[in-house]
Amino acid sequence: MAEYQFNNSENSYSQEAERNTSEPVVLHFEGEPKPVEKDKKKSKKVVKNLAIGLLIVGLSAGSGALGAMLAGGGETATEAPAQTTVSTPVVTMPGAQTANTALSSDGGMTYAQVAAKVKPSVVEITTEQTVNGSYFSQYVQSGAGSGVLITADGYIITNNHVIEGATRITVRLTSGDEYEAKLIGADSQEDIAVIKIEETDLPCATLGDSTKLAVGDEVLAVGNPLGSLGGSVTNGIISALDREIIVSGQSMTLLQTNAAINPGNSGGGLFNMRGELIAIVNAKAAGSDIEGLGFAIPINTAYTIATELMTNGYVSGRPAIGISYIEIDDYMDLMRYRVNSYGIYVYDGGETGLQNGDRIVRFGDYEVSNSATLKSALQSYKVGDKVTITVIRSGKYAEIDVTLIEDKPAETKIELSTEIQ
Repeated sequence: MAEYQFNNSENSYSQEAERNTSEPVVLHFEGEPKPVEKDKKKSKKVVKNLAIGLLIVGLSAGSGALGAMLAGGGETATEAPAQTTVSTPVVTMPGAQTANTALSSDGGMTYAQVAAKVKPSVVEITTEQTVNGSYFSQYVQSGAGSGVLITADGYIITNNHVIEGATRITVRLTSGDEYEAKLIGADSQEDIAVIKIEETDLPCATLGDSTKLAVGDEVLAVGNPLGSLGGSVTNGIISALDREIIVSGQSMTLLQTNAAINPGNSGGGLFNMRGELIAIVNAKAAGSDIEGLGFAIPINTAYTIATELMTNGYVSGRPAIGISYIEIDDYMDLMRYRVNSYGIYVYDGGETGLQNGDRIVRFGDYEVSNSATLKSALQSYKVGDKVTITVIRSGKYAEIDVTLIEDKPAETKIELSTEIQ
């Protein structure tokens, strides 16, 4: 398994990585796809690996336990998968308010003034999910997070992990009014989701431009820590730009801040001193010896994904193999499926030529051993590319050429039921 829960002793920066803060720090899983030999020269530009535990800061459905710990280690890929970014201020979403001025920590506003301006645009989100229990029983789990109103007619941006799997989503405004929300679209790769409530003349956020941020700019984080303290405001600075990390097997480029981030802050806003939304909070470093390491998705990235979700219900142009597979990563699964090796096994090859039971060991130029490395390798290609996939079939190696298709969900817009059965 490529994901680990770190002990406290492992949650620390190396001194060399700390000295090289001008370069993106790459956190990745052990066994990340390795490029072909011809690309090795480029690896010199990558900073040495940094090992920290990342805690997704939504409150888990059900027990209210903290989100899963995420961490990295191992060989660094020479070229990171391309990230979804824009280089100009976000201005295309109907109803969104945008700022045209350059960002600066000198915004002419106090913390109290910024908080008063932005708090009405940040909402509390609670979720319910029906879960199958033992002996055919069912029970309802609950979760909590935050969101930010981005249009006056009720579109809200949040994290995918906040609403993932929910059968009911409830939004509470600072006024105390509550609404049931419907899911417009969600993207697990960039951890962004858009939900909507039916209301008008709502206090939406003013969108800033995250490309104009500088290290040291002051920021305020607003959210719903612990799922019960909605409207909480914490202050800090932008600690670093373009931190390249792996979250749940996906490469993300995030802002780093020392503003206090806690479970329930996921999906909340990070605002500059002009009161402009410059990022969506989604993760923090976890450990008893770690303080002030929060991470947020830059608004230019988040807004681009949100616009795609509002337009299509999914992010267009993403490649997919066109198969279904399972990852076998523990001894019990080996026994259950009666296989001899850990790895990725095809159970529905579709029209690709891959067969049920094939174990994927190489994807184009990359060796793969788990779902995280396969997803990372897939991001290096585009729709329409022909990729040679190497599998082990009946104890022998086989190569199958597969043309990548667009990753388009079968059902992209989901109406949430008003009753939990």
